Amino acid sequence: MMTDELIFLEQDILTQDEVFDFLAQVSVVHGKAHDKGAVKEAFIAREHEGTTGMLEGFAIPHAKSQAIDQPAVIVVKLKNAIEWQSLDGSPTQNIFALLIPENDAGQKHLALLSKIAKLLMNEDFKHQFKQAQNKAMIAELLRKNL
Repeated sequence: MMTDELIFLEQDILTQDEVFDFLAQVSVVHGKAHDKGAVKEAFIAREHEGTTGMLEGFAIPHAKSQAIDQPAVIVVKLKNAIEWQSLDGSPTQNIFALLIPENDAGQKHLALLSKIAKLLMNEDFKHQFKQAQNKAMIAELLRKNL
């Protein structure tokens, strides 16, 4: 579910809507989904249920849709933090997005979501993630912890 090709650094994205558009585009380009519009709508619909903005600049948006063919995690570090209505009111700069096929068994993505959320409570992990400056560093950090 996690590959180096799905890690994106220094993305110049200015709004949450643009993030969802970027995630949907990436999911189609990398063969994880077949309908960009449906994936973007799934991210938006989930966000309307409650914010996926966590604490200290992190967010975990997730989309579950029939348009998603393969589960995946997309990691995005933004060039500048953006408004996300996060739990602590801070802007978001670091995104862990989950793509979940509609027919997924359900427990796998919930376990991954839980694992990522727990990692984001770990000060060492957050510090290491924020300091990581290339895909290889981020991929290694995630492989060690997920």
